[in-house]
Amino acid sequence: MKTSTVEVGELVSTLSAVGVQRQLSTLPGVHHAEVNYVAGSATVHYDEARTTLEAIRQRVVDCGYHCRGELLPAHVCDPVDHKTTGDSHADHAGHGSHGGHVDSSADHKTHDKADMMHDMGHAPGMSMQDMASDMRNRFLVALVFAVPVFLYSPMGKMFGDFPTPFGLDRKLFLFIVATGAIAYPVWPFLVAAWRAARNKVANMATLIVLSVGTGYVFSVGATFFYEGEVFYEASAVLLVFILLGHWLEMRARAGASDAIRALMDLAPPMATVMRGGIETKVPTAEVVAGEIVVIKPGDKIPVDGEITEGSSQVDESMLTGESMPVKKVPGNPVIGATINKSGSFRYKATKVGADTALAQIVKLVQEAQNSKAPGQLLADQASQWLVLAAIAAGLLTFGVWFWVIGQPLLFALTLTITVFVIACPDALGLATPMAIMVGTGLGAMNGILFKNAAALENATKLTVIVFDKTGTLTLGQPEVVEVVTAPGVSEAQLLAAAAAVEKFSEHPLAQAVLKRAGSAPTDVATGFSNIDGQGARANIGADVVLLGNRKLLQSENVNLDALAAEAARLEGGGRTVVHVARAGKLIGLIAIADAVRPTSKATIAKLQERGVKVAMLTGDNQATAERIGKELGIDIVLADVLPGQKAAKIKELQDQGNKVGMVGDGINDAPALTQADVGFAIGAGTDVAMESAQVVLMKSDPYDIVGAIELSRATLRKMHQNLWWAVGYNVIAFPLAAGVFYPFTLSPEIAALSMSGSSAVVAINALMLKRTKLAGIRQAGSHGAPVVAAQGRVG
Repeated sequence: MKTSTVEVGELVSTLSAVGVQRQLSTLPGVHHAEVNYVAGSATVHYDEARTTLEAIRQRVVDCGYHCRGELLPAHVCDPVDHKTTGDSHADHAGHGSHGGHVDSSADHKTHDKADMMHDMGHAPGMSMQDMASDMRNRFLVALVFAVPVFLYSPMGKMFGDFPTPFGLDRKLFLFIVATGAIAYPVWPFLVAAWRAARNKVANMATLIVLSVGTGYVFSVGATFFYEGEVFYEASAVLLVFILLGHWLEMRARAGASDAIRALMDLAPPMATVMRGGIETKVPTAEVVAGEIVVIKPGDKIPVDGEITEGSSQVDESMLTGESMPVKKVPGNPVIGATINKSGSFRYKATKVGADTALAQIVKLVQEAQNSKAPGQLLADQASQWLVLAAIAAGLLTFGVWFWVIGQPLLFALTLTITVFVIACPDALGLATPMAIMVGTGLGAMNGILFKNAAALENATKLTVIVFDKTGTLTLGQPEVVEVVTAPGVSEAQLLAAAAAVEKFSEHPLAQAVLKRAGSAPTDVATGFSNIDGQGARANIGADVVLLGNRKLLQSENVNLDALAAEAARLEGGGRTVVHVARAGKLIGLIAIADAVRPTSKATIAKLQERGVKVAMLTGDNQATAERIGKELGIDIVLADVLPGQKAAKIKELQDQGNKVGMVGDGINDAPALTQADVGFAIGAGTDVAMESAQVVLMKSDPYDIVGAIELSRATLRKMHQNLWWAVGYNVIAFPLAAGVFYPFTLSPEIAALSMSGSSAVVAINALMLKRTKLAGIRQAGSHGAPVVAAQGRVG
């Protein structure tokens, strides 16, 4: 099974996306397809043995939409095509460009000319800014021509009775300027409505063409073929408001894709490689696996690889969220799109193109943004029925007012047009995908990658979060947690002697002692020897120094009675106790344990504040587990759990009626991550392809769990707010437009303003998520790289 995200340009509404999705799903070999109107793209899961990426691209084109192929980061594409393919979502409203690039392989370049024929008045390869400008221009053209249409119409007489230029008949003059106000500006909607008809769906463009077209065509008839009132001004002003709303909505949709655009542009466009023994600059897309890449101070690393010579400090914050530069020496891996800080080095490229960590992250975010939450499927179906209901209600309105009640034709036609306009289901269709786009994008900016919308929604329902202790709540490495000295011995003296001996050892416990001693002066030891399973010994001057367990010191006849009670206390708390003796006397104890992460306690407190219980899963004995549990304030401690039993423990909690989230970092956590309602893979770094987890956390910071849950709850709130607004708007708007509250009625212009306003409210409300203060989430717009965890915690 392969998954690809392809461009779908020129989408005019959510129902346009539904039509393409339906057609893609019928393609042999396609298992599942999801089309995102906001993003202007489709994620397709397909069997490579039965279909190809070109067949998928062609199916999108056959539906009447623009598609040049797979959306990929800049460093994956052939750079010669960047100018023509970058940011190419030539949709008058489906401009939700990822800001990245599309795969312009030779097998479908021959189709580009045909694709251009589908452009909705835009030049191919337009950037998002260019397309926004194009929509603004259409709005301005409509506005300039609509002003004289309004002034020379009956409604304009309140401003004065203006004579027509050149003595033209008033109706003929209105026809000329109204045509100018409508012909060019309405063209995108005409094309979109035609496409919808070809795909056997009706959408927002259908209603716009019906409303604007009905008024215009009726007025043309009254101008040239029969006697009757004209209302060119209704169609012209109506279109002005529609274009204004559409332009504002398009700009808002562009804002929803900020994160993915920033991700796609992270990699450098060029790389320096060794070819024929000479340093050669080549486009990043042309770097081949196995080539030697040359990196100098300040360079961005183009692709993933392994250092062969030289050393440096590398800033990986944009991908892993770790704020401090990481030291790199020969044998260490480097990640594409990270920044070299100081030294120079060479490395062998191991992963290039679509295999790099950056490409995998982009793919994950694309798939999440294109996935649909359960509520969105219902909204899509409702949108389809709403269009049909609007057409039926419009015709019924005309019939009742004209034939049954006997109102004038102009009055009945005006109400019919108002119904067509006000019932556009744009707000309903935008409600969920806008919130998901912003939510998943904000997550990506904070190193929290949701794999799909369902994970985002399910994370809001969790009642218990289970942490696998080692590597999540703890650092997974030993650390000195307490020092006890014998009478007359200072801590500095004890550590000086212990560190002098441990300098010669590679044991993890020795490294913990050295870390605690730091840069303080130490004694000089000689004659070091390691005693397997017991500890070590060495000489400091004439004194013999012993470091190890009780067994070692007892074998050397060292009296332990003076600190026996302290040793028992420390061991009872689950700590490893290192005894230190000098010249035959016990001088102190060093207690070592797996240190708790600095943010673990705050994480647990924040989760509990939000009504989520915290459980800890560990293979440690009950005493050790209880000690850590008590220290952190954990609600449920699950000790003595073997790796193979983790999934069963999750199942036990679920059987008690809990919705369980599992946080793990190791391979043996995979079954438990799969069993959980939501699996969080913490500290994934660049290993974002963890199949068993639904949420991937780039950093090893448990506080990101708080961020993930806060973000999912905030996103769901926005989805619900948007859906309620959209539904409420339509419930009120339909009867108002149909004249149910006569003599209070709405004009088509007010209806257009209401329709555009409702869509703008939904889009802006979703974008407000970027400005919402959430615990564990760095707000959009603050200084930092696209994928970086928050350094300053909010809340």
